Amino acid sequence: MKKMLLMSGSKYQQTDYLVHTIPWLTRFLADYQGKMVAFIPYAGVRQSYDEYEAKVQKALAELNIKILSVHRAARHVDIIEQADVIAIGGGNTFCLLNGMYEHQLIDLIRAKVESGTPYFGWSAGANVAGYSIMTTNDMPITYPPSFHALNLFPHQLNPHFISGKPQGHNGESREERLAEFLLVNPNAKVYALPEGTALSIQGDTATTLGMHDILLFSENMQLETIPSGETIRY
Repeated sequence: MKKMLLMSGSKYQQTDYLVHTIPWLTRFLADYQGKMVAFIPYAGVRQSYDEYEAKVQKALAELNIKILSVHRAARHVDIIEQADVIAIGGGNTFCLLNGMYEHQLIDLIRAKVESGTPYFGWSAGANVAGYSIMTTNDMPITYPPSFHALNLFPHQLNPHFISGKPQGHNGESREERLAEFLLVNPNAKVYALPEGTALSIQGDTATTLGMHDILLFSENMQLETIPSGETIRY
């Protein structure tokens, strides 16, 4: 049974890095004390992989898990194969997916998670769990072989969702961008995750977590609001 925790971002309001996720991760990893977590750092463009690994190790130290970045092995797949848990951090989604293709991680991660290996990710790390990365907020600063992602959650995700426009902003709002996507892809569904929210997935059900409702957009921008704490079949 799939077990995933897909989090909108690494911070909420003024919290420090990953602090607001600790209660969620404590429950999510309750049976994995002392286990090895394979961490995928490819999204971290503005920091080295060493720095990103150390940052996550420090932030999650109280969870009593062993976080090891995949770049520590000559063959990154080796660490994924040995992992008890898989974690993917945020940053640039295009760089992340490109690295996953480059190091041939897509099929292996999908197989392990479908066989029961827990997966957690935030921001870009949540985005790649979905069907494709076509609803990321990021700039395509590199070009992966495909926009198709892990498809462990068979719909689109939009982390860091914010409604409306700041005063004086004349570009498109997030709703307008998602409306464009749904005009071109009318059969898709987009789960929009505001800051401070997450989807906790068990098999084919998802429970909404956090401080806000999660929004589900479908054809013609039909909107369903999913309150925090509700469990749905997806």
